[in-house]
Formats: sequence, C-alpha cells, structure tokens
Amino acid sequence: MTDRDAGHPRVPDLRVVGADDPVGIVRGPAFTFRSDGAEVRAHPGETIAAALLAAGHRRLRTTRVGGRPRGLFCAIGTCFDCLVRVDGGRPVRACLTPASPGVEVTPGDLDVPGAASAADPATTIGSDDGEAPDAR
Repeated sequence: MTDRDAGHPRVPDLRVVGADDPVGIVRGPAFTFRSDGAEVRAHPGETIAAALLAAGHRRLRTTRVGGRPRGLFCAIGTCFDCLVRVDGGRPVRACLTPASPGVEVTPGDLDVPGAASAADPATTIGSDDGEAPDAR
C-alpha cells in the first residue's frame, strides 16, 4: 500500500484469470511499471488506470486546495480526475494513456506556481476542493 492509498482499503487483484478463464480471454505477456515506488503488473493494451485499478490502487491524485483524493471517474477521457505523470512529464489522463513497461507513474497533482492555496482563502478560485467553479 502506498501513502496515497492510506485510509482506503486495498482490494484484491481484479484481473480475469488466465488459461482457466471460461470466457477464453487471451492476454499478452505481463510487464511491470512503477507507481509511487511499487511494482504494478499490466498487460499489453491496458491503460494505466486499468492496471492501477486492477492492482487495487484507487487514488490517482489529490485536489490542489482541499487535498481530497481523486481516482477513476468517467474512464472515457472526459473528466480530469485520473491525472497522473509518466516519467515526470506533464499530467496525462490515466484512462487514456497505455501502460508501458518500466515507466514511473506518479500522482498528477497540479503544483502550479501561484495557484490557489488552502492557506490563503483570498486566492481560492472555484469550490473549496480546488475544482472548477459551477457554471451558474
């Protein structure tokens, strides 16, 4: 369990079993990547989000202001709750990004200089959890 999963119960590996699977799903050879220092198993064609969820990782990032956990929400690339960084790059949506062998995946927390801070309510933009304001 990683620090970012603290307080969230781990679930068992949710992948479909291999050769004994009655549906007959055939997967390519498994490979691993790292997420917050832990090895995560993936198969060719899986997204980062699918591999992390199957391995029991539910939290992918936290909000800027409230520090609230965010994970897989829409799973189709519409929202931005599953942002992660791959090998230290810019934040990408884990639900759209294919898993690759040997990469390092870290939370896509947005540490933007000059961004709203929970310590300074005068600079807070949007809701109290750092997400976009309502369009009302």
